[in-house]
Amino acid sequence: MQKTSSLVQRDQAVVWHPFTQMKTAQAPIAISKGKGALLWDENGKEYIDAIASWWMNLHGHSHPNFAAALKQQAEQLEHVIFANFTHEPAVQIAEKVLSKLPDNQERFFFSDNGSTAVEVGLKMCFQYWHNIGQAKTKIIAFEGAYHGDTFGAMSVGGRSAFSAPFTPYLFDVLFVEPPLPGQEAESLANFEQLLDQYQGEIAGFIFEPLIQGSAGMRIYEAQALDPFLAHCKAENILIIADEVMVGFGRTGSWWASDFLADDPDIFCLSKGLTGGTMALGATTCSDKIFQAFWSDDKYKTLFHGHSCTGNPLACAVALASFELTNDEKTWEQIRWIEKQHQKFSQQIISHPKVSNLRQKGVVWAFDLQTSESTSYFNNIRDQIWQFFIQKGLILRPLGNTIYVLPPYCITEEQMNRVHQGILALLDSSIGQ
Repeated sequence: MQKTSSLVQRDQAVVWHPFTQMKTAQAPIAISKGKGALLWDENGKEYIDAIASWWMNLHGHSHPNFAAALKQQAEQLEHVIFANFTHEPAVQIAEKVLSKLPDNQERFFFSDNGSTAVEVGLKMCFQYWHNIGQAKTKIIAFEGAYHGDTFGAMSVGGRSAFSAPFTPYLFDVLFVEPPLPGQEAESLANFEQLLDQYQGEIAGFIFEPLIQGSAGMRIYEAQALDPFLAHCKAENILIIADEVMVGFGRTGSWWASDFLADDPDIFCLSKGLTGGTMALGATTCSDKIFQAFWSDDKYKTLFHGHSCTGNPLACAVALASFELTNDEKTWEQIRWIEKQHQKFSQQIISHPKVSNLRQKGVVWAFDLQTSESTSYFNNIRDQIWQFFIQKGLILRPLGNTIYVLPPYCITEEQMNRVHQGILALLDSSIGQ
């Protein structure tokens, strides 16, 4: 292999990056360090991480509490097989997270990331019905959903270019459009039609509470979702809430599901679970579900696990992140970010390039008006990305959808720089 000099050149020689067309993509930016909401590249250029590094980083980069927790745990126990063994950090984080979830959540299953948390949730759902001897095999999901990139998660995600090569291998799912503003009645009617058509066959309903992230930060109200969950409760259909993106305060409460009238049966968690510091996922469930696996019959076991299940290092960092998230100062900061978004919305709402301005908690987004329709594959995406990068802003658009989802530690000066960058984009020749 030919030796190259810079980190970027070395990367381009050996690394395959996610969601990237490697032939046409510009060279990656080599990041050397981070602190708070800031990142610095190898040349010393500063960037504001205004999307919390793919929605993971709750409390800022290189947080000293996380570093201390990681060091202390690494010196005591780095890993142990989680079948037949346990350890203090795993039990503690399970206890603490369950204490914040609805009262019906009683069991905590560890995995590695959001996709695997969803896989576990789906397997719990399907095997629950299998274990109690009922032939329920169908899942309802929302069009445009994104639940991850493993095969089960892809199956319940909206069919798109992301999953097209794998369509023959995905299991069939009943899809219905989400109850977006103005489409609530039609969405619910279509949902009810599926319930009637497949009565007694539907195992579960999986959804992203309040916000479809990868679909372009599409927001729907809790009141629009409540009838869906009420139908599921009445029809004895298990409810799976994918809180991977929206959990841990993103919508202004611990969980987006807190705004719903009915409690889901299964929660899928990741991203903010460790504040973005370590890979960790979790799937929680009600005792009703757990009891279907509690048996003298070994064939009723949930045969699922990962090499790093319950990793002590990740659990220790998750505990540090939990304590920060549970701190009232963090919730004051969340409320401050919400108000900053609201004030900025009033500043740009009438701009001719701004369409579908929306917000839920600390998640804020709008669609930049272009000659193309709003889409992940809108060709203006790369222009927007480069414009912001040149200004030292990490705002990775979803096509022509621009969103801000910052770490909670972002400062007023940093937020102002983000807003000034968006204003500069609106005043540029990009768009329309």
